[in-house]
Amino acid sequence: MTPRSGIARVLIVAGSDSGGGAGIQADIRTVTMLGGHPMTAITAITAQNTLGVQAVHPVPVDIVVAQMRSVIDDLGVDAVKIGMIGSAAIVDAVAEVLAPLGVPVVFDPVMIATSGSVLADPAAVVAFGRLMRLATLVTPNLPELAALGGEAAVRATGAALLVKGGHGEGEEIVDRLVTDAGDTVWTHPRIHTRHTHGTGCTLASGIATGLAQELALADATGRAIAYVQAALAAAPGIGGGHGPMGHALGLHPFEALTCPA
Repeated sequence: MTPRSGIARVLIVAGSDSGGGAGIQADIRTVTMLGGHPMTAITAITAQNTLGVQAVHPVPVDIVVAQMRSVIDDLGVDAVKIGMIGSAAIVDAVAEVLAPLGVPVVFDPVMIATSGSVLADPAAVVAFGRLMRLATLVTPNLPELAALGGEAAVRATGAALLVKGGHGEGEEIVDRLVTDAGDTVWTHPRIHTRHTHGTGCTLASGIATGLAQELALADATGRAIAYVQAALAAAPGIGGGHGPMGHALGLHPFEALTCPA
């Protein structure tokens, strides 16, 4: 790989969202807003909007691998974010490419879209264990965590775990980072909006950007959580369903999100 540059290089392995709310589109905006350089390996092309996913076209495994190797060999990578991985074959291929890299990996185990559409088949979910063993951090929501076997099962892979509280009950959301050093907890008021499409993608990409910028895991996580909260508050309110967040934060830049010197 090329030597470490002046800008953090984040490789995003995920699906494309034609509605622009989640997936690669949300990832690119997040990495850019937080001062990094986004690079992509697209795993699937979806036809979707705020109401749901109408069609999914998986990208052939060899093309996913070719995208990854192309950017790794030339631009270099400081951290990786993994999102939608629809099949076990792509899981295995991605793991083979990432295993020798030795860079931080944030794995968001996408299984079901905000609209309820299934985005990973059962075999892929079983194969997720291989990616978790490579990951620095795994960021499931509460239903995804249950599907993965719970906290103990995820921590047994060696990865740190961010237990996201957005799917919980009550007016206060609790996000909990679980590591070998103990737990770090963030609490914040629930923002009542239906425009939450892409929250998980945005959070994971934000953390990956922080790790690429050599922030400590807890610091990268806290900054990404704050960014998601700001983007939710700035959601433009478009679409008839679960609309996109306001990644650009309108006319009110979030000054705390500047890239470290």
